[in-house]
Amino acid sequence: MKKIYGLLGRDIGYSFSKGFFTEKFTKENLDCEYNNFDLKQIESFKEVINDPSIQGLNVTIPYKEEVVSYLDNLDTVAKEIGAVNVIKFEKDKKLTGFNSDYYGFTEALKPLLNKSIKKALILGTGGASKAIAYALDKLGITHTFVSRNPDFNELSYIDLDEDIMNEYRLVINCTPLGTHPNIEDFPNIPYEYITENHVFFDLIYNPAETTFMKKGKEKGAKVSNGLQMLILQAQKSWEIWNS
Repeated sequence: MKKIYGLLGRDIGYSFSKGFFTEKFTKENLDCEYNNFDLKQIESFKEVINDPSIQGLNVTIPYKEEVVSYLDNLDTVAKEIGAVNVIKFEKDKKLTGFNSDYYGFTEALKPLLNKSIKKALILGTGGASKAIAYALDKLGITHTFVSRNPDFNELSYIDLDEDIMNEYRLVINCTPLGTHPNIEDFPNIPYEYITENHVFFDLIYNPAETTFMKKGKEKGAKVSNGLQMLILQAQKSWEIWNS
């Protein structure tokens, strides 16, 4: 029986994962298939998991948090983060949630860091941002969330001034602003205070260079898109499914 893997999300025609795994299966001559499960609502997840040929799933926006209540177990990291992007179908048919986003982000970020980076701004507060916060904690980098509707311990975009931008040298875009086809969009931060001491990390990978990255680069900042993070988290997913 052909093994089926796939991606759970909404409006995921653009999916990186499908291309990555389809190429992998072809290259390694594996009798596997990778499908997109584009769900209008999370309740349809129950229908997806009824297929006995499914061996593992990735999870993307907007279900990384919502899917948790449908799982039997969470590994320690996913439990701490509160978001899942990998589901393993155990031999006893139980579903275990994992998070490989934090691993992918950590390994992709490390080469960009320098000793002066002690604080980070996380733009956006969705499921992906939780994994980023967890990774920064593990790296010993203090972080603050920036939101359009901030809680008491978050910053609003209008709070960002020269002092804050000087203090927070790492800026991570976890919002969808700038994703293809809306490539002119970008997070509304004060780019005039960015210097060559800053690092801009964008979780978006399409386009390869977002407007956010371009604006950082113009000021001399080091920039990276989310492609390397995606590749690393996908490789980790495969390890988890086959462990």
